[in-house]
Amino acid sequence: MQSGNTIPAILAVAPNGARKQKTDHPAVPLTAAELARCAADCAAAGVAMIHLHVRRADGRHSLDPDLYRDAIAAVRREAGERLIIQATSEAAGIYNRHEQMAAIRALLPEACSLAIREIVPDTEAEPAAAAFLAELYRAGVMMQYILYSDEDLHRFHELKTRGIVPGDRHSVLFVLGRYTAGQRSEPADLLPFLNDWSSADGIFSVCAFGPKESACALTALALNGHARIGFENNLSLADGSTAPDNAALVRQTAAAASLMGRSIASADAAREILAKLR
Repeated sequence: MQSGNTIPAILAVAPNGARKQKTDHPAVPLTAAELARCAADCAAAGVAMIHLHVRRADGRHSLDPDLYRDAIAAVRREAGERLIIQATSEAAGIYNRHEQMAAIRALLPEACSLAIREIVPDTEAEPAAAAFLAELYRAGVMMQYILYSDEDLHRFHELKTRGIVPGDRHSVLFVLGRYTAGQRSEPADLLPFLNDWSSADGIFSVCAFGPKESACALTALALNGHARIGFENNLSLADGSTAPDNAALVRQTAAAASLMGRSIASADAAREILAKLR
């Protein structure tokens, strides 16, 4: 279980993901300009980080470094220099692991998310993954490892023990309810992960699906974790109504954080916390 002194809660927004379109919600940001405006609104609502997906002109998911650079520049102009911009490496059924690693190498972002299942899917993938992760580690990239189940977490620990995953303390994202019926997460979905996680391992965040997204996020905050919120996984407010935009989802969780005994981390505070995970 997570233990230790309480630190400010890092809120991240995942505003679009790899698949959501305007047909899902008209406020899903797809262009660099839309992402920039969303980032600024969500920063004002309390996030310290944006989990960034970029899209091609036809709306399809992309890992193109040039599209990333355009979006990052737009976010910086609109939301300022302090907001942490985390690039995704998600395959989304389009990219293989070699293409994913090549894209992140070319971009070398301040922060990135990496799904263990995608980057290190099997034993054969381990040498290339180890070299890639070591390269990012040496460059100081703030890596967040995405884990979909307690089995993923057990494997993560094993990869760390064997040196495939570099460093001693890490940032991980527990995806709650990914394989449940209708992908509607419950706060209790966090418990299996916490059986094999402690503050000595680093910090954990959660993301969740459906109208209990905020309840799941607040459960994580109560247990000294952090949260990622947004249209990538959920379009609904806690009362079941459709959220008008990503910032509304952020405000809903941020407003209740004090009830969990947590303050909300500024981008500078979040960067300081993440920089210590080495």
